[in-house]
Amino acid sequence: MPDIKRVGLPLHGAKRAIILIHGRGATAESMLSLVPHLNLTDYAILAPQANGNSWYPFGFMATDEGNKVALDNSLGILKETWSEVEAAGILAENTVFLGFSQGACLSLEFSARNAQKFGGVVAFTGGLIGEKLKTENYSGDFQGTPIFIGSSDRDFHVPAKRIKESADLLRKMGADVTIELSDDPGHTIREDEINWVNQNIFTNR
Repeated sequence: MPDIKRVGLPLHGAKRAIILIHGRGATAESMLSLVPHLNLTDYAILAPQANGNSWYPFGFMATDEGNKVALDNSLGILKETWSEVEAAGILAENTVFLGFSQGACLSLEFSARNAQKFGGVVAFTGGLIGEKLKTENYSGDFQGTPIFIGSSDRDFHVPAKRIKESADLLRKMGADVTIELSDDPGHTIREDEINWVNQNIFTNR
């Protein structure tokens, strides 16, 4: 079983859930520091921990072979985490995936490989994973799932070109994708990004 930090409502007492996915070198615990800034009062909140604090060893656009074993394992950790949410009776349409940096890439990759109507996907600085985007890796229909990708227009780790390519692919799969590219070069989560997701994804629906 994955190592999962849990806050918010207990799974069996919640109708909504969010899975928080940390970045490279960070921890599940560190992702929980976002919780006070998000409108998650009625959510069960789960934050899985990556083995060795990293979801895959190389950059997200490195050769597929280099990242394959670790990436497959990490996608499995997310699958187990989500399966726990499903087993508690929480629907996919009430489940949100949110990640930062490496975790943002993983949140997009996992949701695109399992596309259906989710409550939302939030990628704070990330894109789909792979040396090149391979449409055969992805299947399903997002059915209008809101997906937010926020980043710098010149982030050192995540090129804006890959973000736009990822958004195009996700839109073709039926997602309602919003991109915010800031002229601030920092590799960080910005206040306006937080405000957008609070107003558009973490609303009382």
